[in-house]
Amino acid sequence: MAAPYVSLPDDPTHLPGLDNLLSPITGWTRTHWEAMADRLLDGLLPYASPGFAQYRLPGPPSHSGPWSDGLEGFARSFLLAAFRIAGAGGRVGPALIERYAAGLDAGTDPYGDERWPPIADRAQPMVEAASLAIALHESRAWLWDRLDDRVRGQVVDYLGGFVGAGVNDSNWRLFQVITEEFLASVGAAYSRAEIDGGLARLDDWYRGGGWYTDGDGRKFDYYNAWALHLYPALWARVAGERARPETVARHRARLREFLGQYQHFFGADGAPVHQGRSLTYRFATTAPLWAGALADATPLPPGRTRRLASGALKHFAERGAPDERGLLSLGWYRPFLPVTQRYSGPASPYWASKAFLGLLLPTDHPVWTAPEEPGPVDTADVCLPLPAPGWLLHSTAADGIVRLVNHGSDRLPPPPATAEDSPHYARLAYSSATAPETPGPDNHIALLGPDGTPTPRGRIHPLGVEGRSAASWQEGARIATVSVVRGPWEVRVHRLDAAGGASVREGGWAVADDGASPAARTGPGRAVVRRADGLTSAVVGLYGWSDAGGAVAHAVGVNAVGHHSATPYLELGQAAGLLVTLVVLSADPGVCGDPGAGASATVAGDGTVEIRFPDGTLERVPPFSGGPEPAPGPVPGGRS
Repeated sequence: MAAPYVSLPDDPTHLPGLDNLLSPITGWTRTHWEAMADRLLDGLLPYASPGFAQYRLPGPPSHSGPWSDGLEGFARSFLLAAFRIAGAGGRVGPALIERYAAGLDAGTDPYGDERWPPIADRAQPMVEAASLAIALHESRAWLWDRLDDRVRGQVVDYLGGFVGAGVNDSNWRLFQVITEEFLASVGAAYSRAEIDGGLARLDDWYRGGGWYTDGDGRKFDYYNAWALHLYPALWARVAGERARPETVARHRARLREFLGQYQHFFGADGAPVHQGRSLTYRFATTAPLWAGALADATPLPPGRTRRLASGALKHFAERGAPDERGLLSLGWYRPFLPVTQRYSGPASPYWASKAFLGLLLPTDHPVWTAPEEPGPVDTADVCLPLPAPGWLLHSTAADGIVRLVNHGSDRLPPPPATAEDSPHYARLAYSSATAPETPGPDNHIALLGPDGTPTPRGRIHPLGVEGRSAASWQEGARIATVSVVRGPWEVRVHRLDAAGGASVREGGWAVADDGASPAARTGPGRAVVRRADGLTSAVVGLYGWSDAGGAVAHAVGVNAVGHHSATPYLELGQAAGLLVTLVVLSADPGVCGDPGAGASATVAGDGTVEIRFPDGTLERVPPFSGGPEPAPGPVPGGRS
């Protein structure tokens, strides 16, 4: 039986005791999930409007304004409440059900003081309407079925604003799909053509291997997980027999394939790889893991699903999310606005409610009863090419770190549109142990202008991903790069079009800590930074950097992981045509003592680069180039 609804003490770390028999890795069980859901719901109460239709949390408003932000607070927390209510079979304190019933009444009353902003073309209430629809469906027996006809009529009239409205051509199409399918389920007016059109548009964005781009362009990020895969799975639950079996089967097959890869995105400490937008949703990254179990569309053993999901939730809980008030701030661990967007309001982080989807699974389901099983990073080093997004994952069991090499996702609109680099898309690499500087020189190679201004990466043009290699060329400075990985090491081979002898700078990983700035060590052609716990970042010039100086950029307040941060980098007064760089991120003492020891690079007469990794492994990178007409196909490395 599910645990009853409880109010936790003010101490956010006060959770049930660990169960190391059932969960030998995290110690967390369903009881911990229920207790965390309750704490999040309790934390919102002081910020509720009198009729419970709005939750106006502290913090800067979104570009939609406080009225819309208040609806967001209701809708996203209602999602959490619905999962908690349904997961407990309604056996929760009646106050929880009553306050969301009251909020539905007050929010949909078109003449009430707490009425919600209407659903209009491409407006934020469209996003929140989908959360309302999912929550109403999942808690149907305890809320919708018990609302009086007047309130049900108000809700239908409100959600009906979606029918015929203009929708952003992105994951927003699925908000319309979900909302109108709920309307169909209660006998209200809806458009089957709009539902089918949204699902068909999803097919247009599918790039294979379980990967969607979020609209046109190369927009790969966690929206593939917590939106583009999640909403089709939830739509099938709402649609029931109205859903075409072949459509449901197609979505399930794609989700299954995606999860086979997605399990590799979580570090041993539970942290997800820090890449992309809306990262303030934090443990919403676990939503597709639960969706796979709900839809019988996962290749993961049930004990691994729980280990990955519990690991992520526990990771944030141990680092201050939620905070001492029980609130999720606009940030990552602590408040940190650079991980937000213009649409992020004080209640936006509560899309993290999607993480609690697993509560819909019964208490005797294997994901809750099977012993935890290790995740991939717990047991072995992994190198995983992901051709669709243009990524290469490499993780190491010795330190539990997952690294993502990025040669494919820039989130720029399709040509000819241009946009500025985003630090959460434009970096050459991301990881589960670090976050990008905002701004900073980390994981970026650039030519420097006379005033020191670095060139942007610009649009990323993938050249292929294969084996242990990935390649692309970038418009910002006409640089083509091949990355080859081995264990904790990445070697980058850059070919530059550096007319005019501009200087060049390349940064390694930014390491951050709340307590103090990481220690630094520099020398000719190398720079190293090390955090007090041993996490080490190094950059070493292997070829073309002979006159380069190693340096470290120290910063304060620009990194989501910690207040103090440091980035090792190399700078060369006059750019060479070919540069080879070793970049290291590791917490393995066997690697960190001398991160570049034994590494080298030589260049043959035909331009082939032979790389020797510190462990003695040899890889060859054949000649390649970048520019407006790059060579087709992947640029693989050759091992010897």
